[in-house]
Amino acid sequence: MISSIRVYFLGTGGSWPTPQRNTLSIGIRINDEAILFDCGESTQTSLMKSSLSLMKIKRIFITHFHGDHFLGLPGLIQTMSFYGRTDPLEIYGPVGASTVLGNLLSIGYYSLNFEIRIEELRGNSSLDFGDYSIAYAKANHTIPALSYSLIERDYAKLEEAKIQEQKVPRNLLEKIRREGAVKVNGKTIRLEDISAGVRKGRKISYSGDTRKDESLTNFFRNSTILIHESTGEKSNENKVISYGHSTGKDAGIQARDSNTKRLVLVHFSPRYIDIGPIVEEARSIFPNVTAADELMEMEVSINDQQA
Repeated sequence: MISSIRVYFLGTGGSWPTPQRNTLSIGIRINDEAILFDCGESTQTSLMKSSLSLMKIKRIFITHFHGDHFLGLPGLIQTMSFYGRTDPLEIYGPVGASTVLGNLLSIGYYSLNFEIRIEELRGNSSLDFGDYSIAYAKANHTIPALSYSLIERDYAKLEEAKIQEQKVPRNLLEKIRREGAVKVNGKTIRLEDISAGVRKGRKISYSGDTRKDESLTNFFRNSTILIHESTGEKSNENKVISYGHSTGKDAGIQARDSNTKRLVLVHFSPRYIDIGPIVEEARSIFPNVTAADELMEMEVSINDQQA
């Protein structure tokens, strides 16, 4: 059962690093393990400045192979090795991941103390990791690209009065959640005997680079938090869309139409020192908008999903 989900904005800019923003990387800590969505340049430096340990990262999900989304991988992986990592590292990405990442990670002379497992993701599907799954869907970009959603498993709400009535030992409650039933003193206690309704799991979605797309609106449906790219605003709309990106307005529409609870904007073009116009454009469509700052952290509580 997941007790804590925390999001780390390790890089929030697009295209290339600037003095104000690193390129994209979003960390998510789930209890005591972590994943990354994308790994732009300087991700390892941002991790060292954050409260998220790079040694906790178990899986990395790359949206596509434009440099600002994956060129931080060699440095991060070498540093993990220098720190003595022995646990395997899983890396997932769109078609071409095996070739691109295989070539990238063979650069230079260094040795690793751990295994790297690379998996290419095709079509729209999901991967089950027990307490949560990672869904992925085709994004609308200029090259093969994916959007991702971390989806916490739904849990039955346990009712204290029923637990006491059935005299269920506390150490068996999670086993009942997992298995649906256990025997207590020769009597079978089912999950429905001690529960009252379902607690919907939290959902954190990440667009990667994409134009606004109706299929992604469905993919992002009911997100607790939607982290969406917003490369520019209406004065640069034609260029933004032609390069396979979204405006602040587009991100707002995606959040509104997908019944998202909170929208966080990332991937601001380096041309913008002041991102105010992008944020206001999104907010004119969808009021609950936050512009991500470098190294911003965000706790995602159970109540955020129920609200």
